[in-house]
Amino acid sequence: MKKAIMALILFVPLLAPAAEAVPFEKYFVDRTMRIDVFHTGNAQEELFTIDRVIQEGPWAGNPRRLIVPFELGRYLLRVSDVASGTLIYTKGFDSYFGEYKTTEPGVNGVKKTFSESLLIPFPKNKVRMEVLLRDRENRPLPLFSSEIDPSDMFIVRETPVRGVRVIEQVKNGPPATKVDLVILGEGYTEADWNKFREDLARFSGYLLDAEPYRTYRDRFNITGLLKPSAESGCDEPSYGSFRNTALGASFDSFGSERYMLSDDNRAWRDVAGRVPYDAVMIMVNTARYGGGGIYNLYCTFSSDNQWQQYLCLHEFGHSFTGLADEYYTSAVAYNEFYPAGIEPLEPNITALLDPKNLKWKELMTKKTAVPTLWEKAAYEAMEKAYQKKRGEMNEKIAALKRAGAPQAEIDALQAQSEEMSRRNGLEVNAFFKKSRFQGKVGAFEGAGYAAKGLYRPMLDCIMFSRGLRPYCKICEAAVASTIRYYSE
Repeated sequence: MKKAIMALILFVPLLAPAAEAVPFEKYFVDRTMRIDVFHTGNAQEELFTIDRVIQEGPWAGNPRRLIVPFELGRYLLRVSDVASGTLIYTKGFDSYFGEYKTTEPGVNGVKKTFSESLLIPFPKNKVRMEVLLRDRENRPLPLFSSEIDPSDMFIVRETPVRGVRVIEQVKNGPPATKVDLVILGEGYTEADWNKFREDLARFSGYLLDAEPYRTYRDRFNITGLLKPSAESGCDEPSYGSFRNTALGASFDSFGSERYMLSDDNRAWRDVAGRVPYDAVMIMVNTARYGGGGIYNLYCTFSSDNQWQQYLCLHEFGHSFTGLADEYYTSAVAYNEFYPAGIEPLEPNITALLDPKNLKWKELMTKKTAVPTLWEKAAYEAMEKAYQKKRGEMNEKIAALKRAGAPQAEIDALQAQSEEMSRRNGLEVNAFFKKSRFQGKVGAFEGAGYAAKGLYRPMLDCIMFSRGLRPYCKICEAAVASTIRYYSE
């Protein structure tokens, strides 16, 4: 199995040919520099300002992989040695603000400010940090730059946040040669400690039992971190419900009822910084369906929903590998997330601008037409009916909660909603099992929130629909490539 996965990574898009390795010891010490910034603006304009610079613990990244090979993320961080001008570190990423500017308020000119952080190995000498923004044609253009002197007396070197409980769930070696994943508990009180431990073990198992993580499970370190919250759960603004929690997670992000994020960057960064980390999951102590994932930032997921395993793997696909959402029938808060006529950077969707050079052509099933004419109209009719019922049900639940209805009445309606969701999952599974394209790799129209103009590689995938299903072959190859980047 491992040989097969290794062979598949060859098609994953690269930023540039492999460059000469940057000698870590020449430019860096084994510590982490965290640069907290304010990211302000709207769809028409944006700017960065530095809030503070912090010295944290050992560097988690692979010291032999300082120049990223993947052309992913709206933004590109570049760090150069000032004295020599040598490029010594790069990383692509997305951000909370980057999503905000595609929403209706952002497009309409409403300015907002978000706290964000940029992590780099701690430099020995003065460096120039640059942030580049990809334009509508995905060309990286200068947005912000600043020089940082590691000897600056104002760099924060204080003791890490106290009161954080640490569990080394999986330990396979030193941070430099492993994928260092931290799972942060959100909305767990002191009384929920045993539940957090059980949830941590369960979700670590979900991840490492799924391919390609299973093939590479010996390349992961997983650490659970919990700063107990005053109250269980998280905020649910559409329900009129708010909780005092440690990391500030909330449903209804950007107005989407199931989208759950944390905009309290300092809070979760302070907790995560207790240990070296390459990737972050925020496990939220709630039974309500929801989650989110932003590339090279974090992912969130509900701990106790019937779709919990799907949520964990789907959202981690976004945050760890930069996989795109392949679904397109659910309502989202974005406007033109992928500009028409531009090839997306994500490895698992395409605008099919050059059908003869499909980005996953090495994995195409022989004699499969491009584009692949699947049973699209029938699927859309089925999903349209479900989404209408789901929306109506969500509105009823929200109205009951805001009105302070008896809990038994709310629980009964929520149970109906979960059953409706379960039946829809079974219906979708049955629909695809009957398709003559089941298991084939082609170019299936409908992906990236768009019914037309964007294509996914296979009929179904964990990035397309809910349920206990694997990543498609293309997504699996991309995840494997990311694991190898951090661990070889």
